[in-house]
Amino acid sequence: MQWYQEEIARLKELPVASTKSRPRVVFYGSSTFTRWPELARCFPWVETVNLGFGGSTLAACAWFFQQLVPQQQPDALLIYAGDNDLGDGRTAEEVVLFYDHLLASVRATLGQIPVVFVSIKLSPARQHLRPSIDYANATIRQRIAGAGPNSYYLDINPGMVDGRGYPRPALFEADGLHLSPEGYAVWQQKIGAALMHLYPSTP
Repeated sequence: MQWYQEEIARLKELPVASTKSRPRVVFYGSSTFTRWPELARCFPWVETVNLGFGGSTLAACAWFFQQLVPQQQPDALLIYAGDNDLGDGRTAEEVVLFYDHLLASVRATLGQIPVVFVSIKLSPARQHLRPSIDYANATIRQRIAGAGPNSYYLDINPGMVDGRGYPRPALFEADGLHLSPEGYAVWQQKIGAALMHLYPSTP
């Protein structure tokens, strides 16, 4: 995990607001969050804290959780990671175990705050990993279904594939992996709906 140290040090220095005028939602995970321009402006009815770090895996998210997340005192946690684990050669089963470990840490430290897991996205660059992505997503979804209240699975992929079920190239940058502005627009709509479900009393 040593290659993350510079970014982890940066995230540990992020200020923590002394008061909460809005629900505080921590976005925790990979470069999909790190590279999201204007993330805070996309969800103005909540206070967003972006704890994404480039190249992060679910393994890294579980490892660094205690150092990064509790100090931000989140009202809700939104997680996106897993595709980098698979890209690094880990199995779908390992990804599920890392998710289990991360959720156990959340519950032990932060109690029953809402936790939203965003499904591992399908992308043109990682089509060869689709069986593993599908299996990891399906298994985590089953885990969440049996986890009781305040655990949510957000399936991002239906808005990102064409009629044949293939990732839409326009939603990705030229590398076929990172999201384009059009891709972030899909994520804004999907995540915005999930946050409105959690905090329906806010405009």
